[in-house]
Amino acid sequence: MSRPMSQSAGRRPPNILFLMVDQLTTQALPFHGHPVVQAPHMTRLASEGVVFDSAYCNFPICAPSRFSMLSGRLPHTIEAWDNASEFAAGTPTMAHYLRAAGYRTILCGKMHFIGPDQLHGYEERLTTDIYPADFAWTPDWLKGPSHRPTGVSMRPVLEAGPCLRSMQIDYDDEVEYRGAQCLYDLARAPGDKPFFLTVSFTHPHPPFVSPQKHWDLYRDEDIDSPRVPPIPFDQLDEHSRWLHIAHAQDEYTVTDADVLRARHAYYGMVSYVDEKVGRILQVLKETGLDRDTVVVLAGDHGEMLGERGMWFKQCFFEGSARVPLVVSMPGRFAPARVAAHVSLVDLLPTFLEISQCAVAPVDRLDGRSLLPLLSESEPGTDRTVIAEYSAEGVCAPSRMVRDGAHKYILTRGLPPMLFDLAADPDELHDLAGRPEHAELQRRLHARAVEGWDPEEVHARILHSQRRRLFLAEVAAGSPGQTNWAYQPFVDESKRFIRGSGAAGPTSVKARARFPFVPPVQPDRKP
Repeated sequence: MSRPMSQSAGRRPPNILFLMVDQLTTQALPFHGHPVVQAPHMTRLASEGVVFDSAYCNFPICAPSRFSMLSGRLPHTIEAWDNASEFAAGTPTMAHYLRAAGYRTILCGKMHFIGPDQLHGYEERLTTDIYPADFAWTPDWLKGPSHRPTGVSMRPVLEAGPCLRSMQIDYDDEVEYRGAQCLYDLARAPGDKPFFLTVSFTHPHPPFVSPQKHWDLYRDEDIDSPRVPPIPFDQLDEHSRWLHIAHAQDEYTVTDADVLRARHAYYGMVSYVDEKVGRILQVLKETGLDRDTVVVLAGDHGEMLGERGMWFKQCFFEGSARVPLVVSMPGRFAPARVAAHVSLVDLLPTFLEISQCAVAPVDRLDGRSLLPLLSESEPGTDRTVIAEYSAEGVCAPSRMVRDGAHKYILTRGLPPMLFDLAADPDELHDLAGRPEHAELQRRLHARAVEGWDPEEVHARILHSQRRRLFLAEVAAGSPGQTNWAYQPFVDESKRFIRGSGAAGPTSVKARARFPFVPPVQPDRKP
């Protein structure tokens, strides 16, 4: 039976509140079965909305995942190779299309844009970003996996624990404040336009440091160990060996106590960002904006969290590639769980359909609208997910195909991998090369190389790296180099009472009150 649709014909499209969290793995969420982690606000949102149980990012690292999601296109089509790839200003995004549909588009928080365009269709941006906007983090595959432009190592795991403040706490506290304030402003001065507000937090991205308040939510004895213990180096697949070296795991000793402390901190970080999400949702409800707003919660990629002895992301195992995705609008979408495979590139066509955008996409989109799944009009069994990886930590491009119960991973120059996740959810038994799976492997391989030639993509990536490394070297230390980091602007002339006149200050004060109360008129003549 189809879910009820509350929007009547001729009514303006609903607002869209897009909540993003960074490096949030489904394996650490209560609404995906974790028995210890406390995330009541996200759990409540999930209970009221549609939860996608098999949602994937299209690139398991920050910037390319976001670029792909915003454009609705697979990463290689927009040259989103790594965390230092420029996101071209000529690439249309969901923000552009929603503006064309009459939306007011606002970004608050992290998006990791690289390049001089730090808006990409958003009309307003309320905060700066948290990571570099230039080419400083360009990988160099010619130097092998030990080359670490971001300085990643096992230190975040070994240094995990509670803290009073951190750079990330400073950042997300500001994102929460400005996101909530934006909702208040939208409620106090409603216009004719619906809004598309993206509020994007950086937690629970490492380092693994949690506010003491949220650390104390968990007892040491309650922290669970990884399901899959560390796999010896000589038994790892080559991609995992690359990451072992790239993360300097051969240079540090990580004990069981270190693992549990890092997981403890991560759980606290999840609870911390859940509190932030809860605050935004509270303001949405308090202002009454929730009655006409679709809320979407998503992560950009996951976190391995010690499974298989692996940390961070950068691979296609479930902990890294699978992401939370919830869509909620009570009265329009009935609560449900969706088993179909979907991915973040599906969000742009979904938003286009929700917004009733009359502008046809100017580029071929790789995503498919989720609205049929939200309305139960499509079983979704034929959906296939494609993901790519070509960033720091590896030396060749990779591609993943998720189809039915199976996952196929192809890396240039390496043996492919094939897993049956129905029978082997921990991805421990590689079926590639077995005669009984030859036809399945042939079919999935054909899908993996469809429009993606490993040799051609590899050459493009190497050329891109050489160009960006040259430009970064030339710019290094140059006093005249323009900083692409976004500088938020606040027009103080339009805040508070900044003018004079008998009527001005009084009327400003009255309008600033929410809910609005008409000014009391004199009941006696002077």
